[in-house]
Amino acid sequence: MSTALNTTPEQFATLAAMPADRPVVMVNLLKFEREGGIDRYLQYGREVAPHLDRVGAVIRVASHAPAFVIGDGARPWWDALLIVEYPTPAAFVEMVTDPGYVQVHQHRAAALERGDLIATSAWSFAS
Repeated sequence: MSTALNTTPEQFATLAAMPADRPVVMVNLLKFEREGGIDRYLQYGREVAPHLDRVGAVIRVASHAPAFVIGDGARPWWDALLIVEYPTPAAFVEMVTDPGYVQVHQHRAAALERGDLIATSAWSFAS
């Protein structure tokens, strides 16, 4: 199980290779530190909001992980789920490379024991 909280160059390259003209939806699976993790993440949330607004990102879902309906165990490994839609992969890159965001990111890193971030793009069930 990975506990990395930062993007590797290979992961960044994969994101950059996604369709440049379509939204990217980032799925955050968040496991908080036991001591003060939720409070630090809420601080991160307050401070990251202007950066999200600046690049046109929208929080689509923010929720706790109460229980599995399908899956193994009583609870998932993660404590909370956050889904954020960015207008393009470049908008995400612009945000996370901004010096102001880099300062805010310290709260996210301090809040999390583990924080998987999964980049997705839309697809259709229609044939």
